Amino acid sequence: MRRRRPHRQRELQYSRLRGGADMFLTTGSKADARRKPAWRRRGVMLALVLAALAPTAATGTPDEAQVKAGLEVWKSSGCADCHGPFADGDKQRDEMPTGANLRGSRLNGAALKQTISCGRPDTGMPSFDGGAYLVRACYGQPLGAAPDNLYPAPRTLTPAQIDSVIAYLQAHVLGRRQITHEDCLYYYYDAPSFWCDDK
Repeated sequence: MRRRRPHRQRELQYSRLRGGADMFLTTGSKADARRKPAWRRRGVMLALVLAALAPTAATGTPDEAQVKAGLEVWKSSGCADCHGPFADGDKQRDEMPTGANLRGSRLNGAALKQTISCGRPDTGMPSFDGGAYLVRACYGQPLGAAPDNLYPAPRTLTPAQIDSVIAYLQAHVLGRRQITHEDCLYYYYDAPSFWCDDK
């Protein structure tokens, strides 16, 4: 009696489970029999390309001018009042809510944009987008009035200003747990350098 090859037995078992119709079995060589269908290879490649582009698709590749503009918006919009100048949660004003430490955050550009634009009800994070909830939907909710439990924003920002803040955070804050001397000098570029001597 002729013994079946182990890989052929597995193919037959798989074929029986699928009702006898197996699109992976071919009459060609072994190499051809192991190849995935072309539509699957293309789908996997497309998914990999989209995954690689996802972080840059939300905000594009920021240039230094956009990053600097984001720093200026961060300073002038009250962000540092709650999150601290280095976004580490060490707020500048005691009467303000304590903001999250963003240095260890893993938020991507889209999540940052939604949080800055829409705020976070009941957390002290205000909605900085004047069109949030009314013109642009937030958190999958239908258009309508903003929640009553949002902390008031010191000022509203345009979508371009929000993108600049995100560019600044991605370039100098996110994923950088340690505050370095260079971070301090970048933030206080217009102040005397001895302000950063302890960093």
